[in-house]
Formats: sequence, C-alpha cells, structure tokens
Amino acid sequence: MPQSSKPFPLRAALASKCPRCGQGKLFAGFLELAPRCNSCGLDYSFADSGDGPAVFVMLLAGFVIVGLALWVEVTYEPPFWVHLVIFFPLTLIVCLGMLRPFKSFMVAAQFHHKAAEGRLKE
Repeated sequence: MPQSSKPFPLRAALASKCPRCGQGKLFAGFLELAPRCNSCGLDYSFADSGDGPAVFVMLLAGFVIVGLALWVEVTYEPPFWVHLVIFFPLTLIVCLGMLRPFKSFMVAAQFHHKAAEGRLKE
C-alpha cells in the first residue's frame, strides 16, 4: 500500500484496528493479537511489543493515581481503608483501561516505522 494511505498510528491504536488498512481487528482477545488482519491479511507476527505498554501504563497511571492519593491524604486526611476502597479499584480500572490502547499504539508504531529485530552483518 502507498505510504499516504496508511492510517496514522494513533488513530489505528485508539480504534484497535489494523495498522495497514485501519479496518480489520488487531486483537483476538483482551491483549492477544490476532494472527492476521481479517480485512487486508497483514500478518501480525512482526509485532512484538514486549513489556513496553505495561511500563508506560505503570508510569503514567502511577504518577496520576499516587498524585491524587497524596492530594486526598493532605486535603482530607481519611483513614487508610478509604484510600484502599477508592484507589485500589481506580488503579485496576485505569491500568487495564490503558493497556490495550498502549499495546495497539506500540504495534502500529512498529508497523509505521518498519521496526524489526536487529541483525548482525556477516
């Protein structure tokens, strides 16, 4: 496909669609990639996001949630159980909610930039 017809990686990631055509499904399960695009046939075996999405999610969610928990502690001084009731479910919701879009973006960025494993010259 010509370079100009590729969907922007962020747009494809937010929709969890194929990075080449922008139509087919990217995931077969919650975080499991489909073997290939059901629309254009792109083989997703090139995609290896590793721990990248989880690291970015932990850093971003940790910054926001810890900041919010500190603000609540300083402002209201609630008992510990209130923090547990509020911030434990919030942490799960935020982390699980952001993990799939971040993984989609990593796969789309790999496709867009033609990323591959490093090779040694022989």
